[in-house]
Amino acid sequence: MYIYNTLTRKKEEFVEIKKGHVGLYTCGPTVYHYAHIGNIRNYIGHDILEKTLEYLGYKVKRVMNITDVGHLTSDSDSGEDKMEVAKKREGKSAYEIAEFYTAAFFDDFKKVNCDVPDIVSPATDNIDMYIKIIEKLLKDGYAYISGGNVYFDISKLKDYYVLTNHKEDEMVVGAREGVEEDNRKRNQADFALWFTVSKFENHEMLWDSPFGRGYPGWHIECSGISIKYLGEYLDIHGGGVDNIFPHHTNEIAQSESYLGHKWCNYWFHNEHLLDQSGKMSKSNGAILTVSELEKRGYNPLSFRFMCLNSHYRKQLVFSFDALDQAEQTYKKLKDKISNIVDDGELEEDKYNSYNQKFIDEISNDLNISNTITILYDLLKDTEVNGKTKLALINSFDKVWSLDLTKTIEEDKELTEYILSKIEQRNNAKKEKNYSLADQIRNELLEKGIELMDTREGTKYKILK
Repeated sequence: MYIYNTLTRKKEEFVEIKKGHVGLYTCGPTVYHYAHIGNIRNYIGHDILEKTLEYLGYKVKRVMNITDVGHLTSDSDSGEDKMEVAKKREGKSAYEIAEFYTAAFFDDFKKVNCDVPDIVSPATDNIDMYIKIIEKLLKDGYAYISGGNVYFDISKLKDYYVLTNHKEDEMVVGAREGVEEDNRKRNQADFALWFTVSKFENHEMLWDSPFGRGYPGWHIECSGISIKYLGEYLDIHGGGVDNIFPHHTNEIAQSESYLGHKWCNYWFHNEHLLDQSGKMSKSNGAILTVSELEKRGYNPLSFRFMCLNSHYRKQLVFSFDALDQAEQTYKKLKDKISNIVDDGELEEDKYNSYNQKFIDEISNDLNISNTITILYDLLKDTEVNGKTKLALINSFDKVWSLDLTKTIEEDKELTEYILSKIEQRNNAKKEKNYSLADQIRNELLEKGIELMDTREGTKYKILK
């Protein structure tokens, strides 16, 4: 398998650290607001990477963080903590904000058929690990305390900008819009490992530490969580291109200074989803989410299909016209597949031939759009029988996760079943037969269907 490595700026053959096993860490959401569809495109990219590795026979252990503290509005060391901004906006506690938006994130995450990572760890669950790392960085001279905060000293490194290939004067404060100068730093490119209450008097999430009562910086979280759950050597670290600097640059600096050796072998970055005005951002106003697309009548998997038709390292421009086209194409594709007759015996030679073509493309830096072309070639191939076609489609869909063989009739049947159960439950509640109402709810829950009572009536959600 070959993947593009941001660290070396070229496509490289993937060689795992432990034979047959892959340690994969992917940056998770900052749960101060809904995840917009640009964020979700990034997670679809990570999902495809994980499923590709599994398809090729690797055993993947994937870890993802949930940032619920320490991420400031500048993505650096200035401004307010994003959770504190959300508190003021909504009048809730930071913990309530985190709980609500974490649930909302995974709701949309699952709607586009992304698999939940093996380990999902909130930043606030790992304070002891950050303190352990910071103590060693201070002891070894890589960090210093100034004005109550702890900073990493980048002057101690030979090549702090190894991931970005930039020169120092191109990246310092003043060259980066919106980043304020911090007079506590020895060098403006130094970054915070720990903030104390001397800077944020009313901060809700605070912990005692040897450096003073406060909270961790954003960057130390991913290093701490990755090392804690995946060990000192990491195969692949994933994120969006906007994470390259300063977030991933700082992760490398602090992790390798703490460990004393190279930490991560491959850096995997997804490009942006753009709208008419450029990069999608929560600061630009209204947030377009997967759930909002669903409310407008779109199948969330049409959005996934749209993303899969573009390479993860290419910017993708979103418009509703483009989504309409993707949905129409996706529906036609499912209709064609639903008409395939499961006849004959499995033709192993033809199965292996098409499967090898598929493997060749996914092994070439996740060339997923080309695998969709293989699908169309397969559908047109009159020399391949129905059983072989369906077997190949089901196999390929382990990577795509587009539910291509799930027919419209099956969807309709399930919907009718759920609605009939909701009606039975509503009648039971009217008759004050709450025992039966609970029984129906539990029966559906056992089948992976969650009921939610709202002002507009009973809604349901199919759990993955």
